[in-house]
Amino acid sequence: MRTITTIGLDIAKSVFQIHAVDAVGQVVIRRQLKRRYVLAFFQKLPSCLIGMEACASSHHWSRELQALGHVVRLMPPAYVKPYVKRHKNDATDAEAICEAVTRPNMRFVATKTPEQQSCLTLHRTRHLFIRQQTSVINATRAHLAEFGIVAPVGRHGVEQLLTIAADANDKRLPEVARACVTALGAQLRMLKAQILEFDRMIRAWHRSSEASRRLDDIPGVGPALATALVASIQLARLSAKKLSSTSCGQNNYALARRAASQKWA
Repeated sequence: MRTITTIGLDIAKSVFQIHAVDAVGQVVIRRQLKRRYVLAFFQKLPSCLIGMEACASSHHWSRELQALGHVVRLMPPAYVKPYVKRHKNDATDAEAICEAVTRPNMRFVATKTPEQQSCLTLHRTRHLFIRQQTSVINATRAHLAEFGIVAPVGRHGVEQLLTIAADANDKRLPEVARACVTALGAQLRMLKAQILEFDRMIRAWHRSSEASRRLDDIPGVGPALATALVASIQLARLSAKKLSSTSCGQNNYALARRAASQKWA
């Protein structure tokens, strides 16, 4: 069999697609591969260039394949799309990835470490809980408004509503509705406690990271944004000149917001 030099790997949950070519671009292998056979397949190959789209689980597979001695390059899916030649499917995606990874002007995504991904998981879970907290507060206000019970906007207003719901002597609220609002109050307290715990974990991660502590010196950047930046951006890009610039605070703020929300980050 001809020597494989470049592989386009289209990853998925269960069935992966491989498109492998030799040094002159001739197709050597074009096949599907079940998840449990992926590492065994690449263990048998000599070191080669492997391209993947930077999407869900791509950083995990990049680390695994690099450990086998291969060179792995991750690319944003939007940069791979122009190389799809015909109707989109797994085979054409793998072929497009194989072509795109060899382009000299292609932009690649740095493989994240497990620590970086853990920090991003922390930020995204905290953000999810904050959205859930807002949803519970809005539901509580809406339900009680149906019975003519309202309170001022803000944290103290929500506490007033929950106090009213807990007062069995207040006859404005039927028992069934009272039980529902009480359950929402318990859910809200649990969410608040968990968000505070996430904040504590972010501060601890911040204190353990030198790069994050350096970013914290920039005006407008605190532990939350600093940790999101360090987890989202290749550390080599955080140069001393950029870190010492007082004019880049707003740019880093916007960059952290975008980086923390990127699905492929």
